[in-house]
Amino acid sequence: MTVVFQPTPATLLPTTDGRQFPVRRIYCVGRNYAEHAREMGDDGREPPFFFMKPADAAWCVADGETGVLPYPTQTSNLHHEVELVVAIGTGGRDIPAERAAEHIWGYAVGLDMTRRDLQNDMKKQGRPWEIGKAFEHSAPMGPLHPKASTGELTSGSIHIDVNGVRKQTGDLSELIWSVNETISVISRAWVLAPGDLIFTGTPAGVGPVVPGDLMVCAVQGLGELRLTVGAAA
Repeated sequence: MTVVFQPTPATLLPTTDGRQFPVRRIYCVGRNYAEHAREMGDDGREPPFFFMKPADAAWCVADGETGVLPYPTQTSNLHHEVELVVAIGTGGRDIPAERAAEHIWGYAVGLDMTRRDLQNDMKKQGRPWEIGKAFEHSAPMGPLHPKASTGELTSGSIHIDVNGVRKQTGDLSELIWSVNETISVISRAWVLAPGDLIFTGTPAGVGPVVPGDLMVCAVQGLGELRLTVGAAA
């Protein structure tokens, strides 16, 4: 049987052990640090909620290099959100939180880039806000580090500097819903599979970037992600 057209190649992300990780789905957790939840208008330990990005929104900047993030169309308020990214290596449904770490292949530092003005417009209208989150190049990442080399990450600093000024800072231990709890909750709504990525939430301090800005992100033990914001299309 022939195909109508050649399928788009899978999104492959480099790993620090010299291999490539094929991306299946990208799940993102909203408002998963208390201070960020408060700055976005919520408070307390509300049940987690999720949105998704297309697999081809993910792309990698190698350690020691500075990538160029194209400034997206239709926005004048592009925001940075630095996050720990979890890569799933073993799938499953209804995964207990106490067994969730067994399903983790590795970790990376990532950015959930957000067209905040478009997201806010959709919120006001009570409509889905993928247009604010799920656009091209919206999920830049550093290389994936195998859990076998990092150990399970439950604490450690996370931050982003913009033009040398610290904008977001926190600790992985401050996640409202831990990585293991998040994996468990997602697996009750969807069947997790190898290749899935989970963006686990961002600390307080999200804010805008403009063309020419330099963003330097880090999660303790995972190196840096360096990006310059490119010109508007």
